[in-house]
Amino acid sequence: MVAGTVSHEILSTISPSRLWKAIVKDSHNLMPKLMPEIISSIVILEGDGGVGTIRQSNFTDAIKDFSYWKDHIDAIDDDKCVFKYSVIEGGHLGKKVKSTTFTLEFKGVEGGSVCKFNGEFETIEGSVRKDDETKEMMGNMVGMFKAVEGYLLANPNAYA
Repeated sequence: MVAGTVSHEILSTISPSRLWKAIVKDSHNLMPKLMPEIISSIVILEGDGGVGTIRQSNFTDAIKDFSYWKDHIDAIDDDKCVFKYSVIEGGHLGKKVKSTTFTLEFKGVEGGSVCKFNGEFETIEGSVRKDDETKEMMGNMVGMFKAVEGYLLANPNAYA
């Protein structure tokens, strides 16, 4: 088994608080609207959006390897804009990985913010995580971020 990480930072002219509200607090409503070709729905199965909440993200046929995943919110800090969640069912879990955890952090910088994405995974014995799969995973995260950023730029009063 192999443990690994992927990480990426994105600079944005959008404030951390607006990105936080859109990406973390309201993703279950916003993401299916912004990316209907990929995300059909995000449903809160248990909880109120805080630590312990379980969500299910349902994907369209555009995602070839799986149709959904369930995640568990492990940590959420509204003051520091840090969000951590683990995939607990679906996705590549049980097929290629034993565990996958993502952390998002939004920090203010001059002129906007920096968003730090970090993914940690542990592969199943005999399954080797390919570099192109790791790049694809991060590319999907960046694509979702860019969709939200574009929406916020086009709608300056949204999530203000």
